[in-house]
Amino acid sequence: MSTQKFATNALHAGHDVTKTGGTRAVPIYQTTSYVFNNAEHAANLFGLAEPGFIYTRLNNPTNDILEQRLAALEGGIAAVVTASGTAALTTALLVLLKSGDHIVASNSLYGGTYNLLNVTLPRLGITTTFVDPSNPDNFTKASKENTRVFFAETLGNPKLDVLDLKAISAEAKAFKVPFIVDNTVPSPYLLNPIAYGADIVIHSLTKYISGNGTSLGGAIIDAGNFDWSNGKFPEFTEPSAGYHGLVYHEALGNAAFIAKVRIEGLRDFGGALSPFNAFQIIQGLETLPIRIQKHSENALALAEWLEAHEDVEWVNYPGLKSSKYYELGQQYLPKGQSGIVTFGLKGGYESAKKVADQTKLFSLLANIGDTKSLIIHPASTTHQQLSDEQQLATGVSKDLIRLSVGIEDIEDLKADLKAVFANIKNPQLA
Repeated sequence: MSTQKFATNALHAGHDVTKTGGTRAVPIYQTTSYVFNNAEHAANLFGLAEPGFIYTRLNNPTNDILEQRLAALEGGIAAVVTASGTAALTTALLVLLKSGDHIVASNSLYGGTYNLLNVTLPRLGITTTFVDPSNPDNFTKASKENTRVFFAETLGNPKLDVLDLKAISAEAKAFKVPFIVDNTVPSPYLLNPIAYGADIVIHSLTKYISGNGTSLGGAIIDAGNFDWSNGKFPEFTEPSAGYHGLVYHEALGNAAFIAKVRIEGLRDFGGALSPFNAFQIIQGLETLPIRIQKHSENALALAEWLEAHEDVEWVNYPGLKSSKYYELGQQYLPKGQSGIVTFGLKGGYESAKKVADQTKLFSLLANIGDTKSLIIHPASTTHQQLSDEQQLATGVSKDLIRLSVGIEDIEDLKADLKAVFANIKNPQLA
C-alpha cells in the first residue's frame, strides 16, 4: 500500500477484505476480548511470540485497520490509537519519561497541552521549559542533562505559527532526543512531519481526521527512525520489569517505542479507543483529502475578506501574504494552510465576546476540524486557566477570536460575520 497515493491510502490502507469476510466497509469489532485456540496459543500471544488479539484495551481488529491506515498516511512504521488526543500525548510521554526527566516544548500550544506540561506532569516529577519556537536554537539552549524530549505543534493552536520542522529536528538529533510533534491542525494531508525529521507524531483524531464532530480519538505514530540505544533511554536497552525481562530495543529494533506504547502504555494507563469510535473516525478519514482542501480554500478566502474589512483590527492566517509565517507556510504547507483563522476586531475584548455570542452559522463550542464552521473566544474559554503572560506566550490575546472554518458556501460564512459586525457597530439597528 505504501506505493499508492494519499487519497487511495485514506480509503484502503490496512483493510484486507479477504480477512473480514469480504466486507467493503470496515467492520466494527465490538468485543472486549478474543477466544484463544488453546493454552499454548494464549501463552504465545502474551509472550509476543506470535501476533493476534488479546483484549481490546491492547488491540482490536477495527482499531488495527485505523492504525495501519494512519501509519501509511503519515509515513510511519506503526501507530497506536487512543481514546482522545490528550490520551495519545499523555501516554506517549509517560511511556518515555520518568520522574526527574525534562521536556523542552514550544510555547505555542493548545491550552490543555500547556496545562498538562506546566501543571500536571510536574506533580509526577517531569518538568518542561517552554521556548519561542521561531528560533530552533532555543530548544537546545533550554536543554539540560536530563532533557529527554523536544515537543511542538506543527501549526500552533491558536497562534498558527508555522515551525521550521527540519531545523528543530536537526537540533533534536544533535542532542539525541526524540522530536515529538502534534500534527492535528494540518492533518497528514497537508503536512507529513516525519518527512522533515520528526520521530513521533501525535494526533487528536477528533478534529480534521474524523471531521464530523461525533467521536473522540487520538493517535501515536512512530517514524521508526530514532535510536533508542543511544544511552539516554535505559528503559529500552535494559530488561523490563513490567514485561518479564523483555529488552525492547534488542527484541523489537526500530519498533521498540510503538510496541512499548501498546503493551505497557495501553495496558497500564488504559486510554484505549472504542471500536465504534474507530469506525466513525475511519468514515471521516476516507474523505479527508477532499474536506481539508475545502477547509483551506474557505479559510484563505475568509482571511482575505477579514483583512480587507474596516471593522477588523488584525487577521492571522499563514496563507495570507501579509503573514510573517507565509514563507514557511508555502514551504511546509504548499497544498493549503488548514481551516483555522484568528482575528481581532477594533472593539477589542468585549467585541470579541459579542462576535462569539451572535454568529448563526459559526457554532460557539470548543472544537476544531468539523465540517461545520465553529467559533470560540480562547481567552475566556480554552486558555482561561493560563495567566495573562502565559496566554500571550501561546499566542492568545484578549481580543483573539478563533474560527474553525467549515465547508459551507463561503458567501454564507461572510454574510454571517458581516451581520454580526454591523450589529456590534450599530446595535440599535439590529
